[in-house]
Amino acid sequence: MSFWSADLRRAIERAGELVERALVTPFKDVPTDIPHRYTDVDVDYDVAVPMRDGVVLKADVYRPAGQEQRQFPVVLIRMPYGKQEAYCYMPAHGKYWARKGYICVVQDVRGRFAAGGAFDPFVNEADDGWDTLNWVAAQRWCDGNIGMTGESYYGYTQWAVAPRNHPNLKCIVPGNTAANIYGVWFYVNGAFCLQTMGQWSIYMNHRVYANSHRLTDSILKHLPLNTLDDAAGVPSPFYKAVLAHPTRDAFWERINIDRLYHQINIPVLSWGGWYDTFLKGTLEDWWGMASHPDPKVARHQYLLIAPTDHEMTPWRTGRVGGQSVGGEAWSYDWIARFFERYLQGVDNGIEEGGRVRLFVMGANRWHHGDAFPLPETQYTRWYLHSGGHANTAAGDGALRLDAPTTDEPADMFIYDPDDPVTLTAQTDLWYLAEELKDRALIDERQDVLHYTSAPLTQPLTLMGAITLHLCASSSARDTDFSAALVDVSPDGRGHLIQEGIVRARWRDGNTPALLTPGEVYPFTIDLWATGYEVAAGQRLRLEISSSNFDRYDRHPNTDAPFAQSAERQTAEQRIYHTPTQPSYVVLPLVGKV
Repeated sequence: MSFWSADLRRAIERAGELVERALVTPFKDVPTDIPHRYTDVDVDYDVAVPMRDGVVLKADVYRPAGQEQRQFPVVLIRMPYGKQEAYCYMPAHGKYWARKGYICVVQDVRGRFAAGGAFDPFVNEADDGWDTLNWVAAQRWCDGNIGMTGESYYGYTQWAVAPRNHPNLKCIVPGNTAANIYGVWFYVNGAFCLQTMGQWSIYMNHRVYANSHRLTDSILKHLPLNTLDDAAGVPSPFYKAVLAHPTRDAFWERINIDRLYHQINIPVLSWGGWYDTFLKGTLEDWWGMASHPDPKVARHQYLLIAPTDHEMTPWRTGRVGGQSVGGEAWSYDWIARFFERYLQGVDNGIEEGGRVRLFVMGANRWHHGDAFPLPETQYTRWYLHSGGHANTAAGDGALRLDAPTTDEPADMFIYDPDDPVTLTAQTDLWYLAEELKDRALIDERQDVLHYTSAPLTQPLTLMGAITLHLCASSSARDTDFSAALVDVSPDGRGHLIQEGIVRARWRDGNTPALLTPGEVYPFTIDLWATGYEVAAGQRLRLEISSSNFDRYDRHPNTDAPFAQSAERQTAEQRIYHTPTQPSYVVLPLVGKV
């Protein structure tokens, strides 16, 4: 297959990146409402930082100008996306922290950009992080207090080293990330995160980047899945390894940190966004640290969830889908106040009002407290009632507070893996808040069931975890069930609140078990969490299907190893609504917050 067009696009794109790096990035600044302590900044570029095995990493060091004889606390950022690249605009972050009165060290991780060695994702970050902390602590300009910050992969670089309790690492601020690499980054309830981490595994297999433009819509539908990278002409050993380990085994345990929360003894500010692809992990990280066995550690844990996505687009647009979220979507000043408290020892009142800060979309207000979920949360069951069609797709089912009192007809749809629901294939999930699509685009599909409430007579505030309990059967021995909770306007527009998926063989956890065709099973679908007020006059809708491509790989409805087979077949799926086999979604309802 010829990729000349994709390669040309990448060449033009890279040229643009280099121009932006040279002409735009040096002049960017991070917005702030906190007065700077210093105006001018000095920078030492590509400073060598040796690792224990002789590999040399490179770091840029940002310092308050004219303060060569002084020591400062240090903000360390370890990232794989290029410390001088336009993407992530690290020069702006370096200047921000230097002007606030810190030394900022921004380092390329092993095997990426200017750093030596080979990039083996996640594997070296604990050792390299420790060695870098040793190096920073030994510099004459370090006062002995180091904090780490960063997002996504460079949020993980913090989690990787934190359990080792380096004496100079006083706090971390991981954002839009997860300590659970297997169960958040790559697999969600058994389904493979194709668009996000699948593609990431391929285009990160290069010192700069492999050509992501080769991953066209047709390539992403390639089967078997474990040769997709070869079909695109960008082979990736890491991508193949990820697909070869669909269960949480030793491959993942060497890099999963979520089992080590109890070993981390420093303050952590975990932050993320309601539409971030790693929201589930941000919340798990908070819960893991807030339940620390040492109460002295537990009471210095912070959580901040903003109305943002992975790329923080509402910070620029002020919108999530078609909804305005105002001008407070995000501010790095929150991190600055945390560092002021824990690196400089300033009693700045950051704990006042509570250590949990959550944005309520729709109401556009912040909730402050010390717990999440909120203590006053009322977990309320909303039952799915049949659309009244036993043998055809039912698009007009009801979502109500009353449970079925009789055996209502099961609703049925046919899932064809050659024709999956592709709304997310038209959406860059890293930019989800900006690119959120109207759910009405899938209203006419015969493989999506709708269960809709009556118009609300008063606002409904959802604040916390959303869980769907589904009683279902399939003609296949393995398949997927997917779900989306939607806010529906009177004109029919549908705004996504949250969505989730479960792979049938993993319905009971990490021990696979195939289905008996036609037998009814209970499935639990985690729809993560939200802070969302549904306005009076709107309706709630639950959509049920068996695909969400390409957010997740499409299930072939066979019981063959999912990544190794091109075989596929249709499946007949049934959803049940009876007194003994009810299907319902549990919504976290609260009063006005």
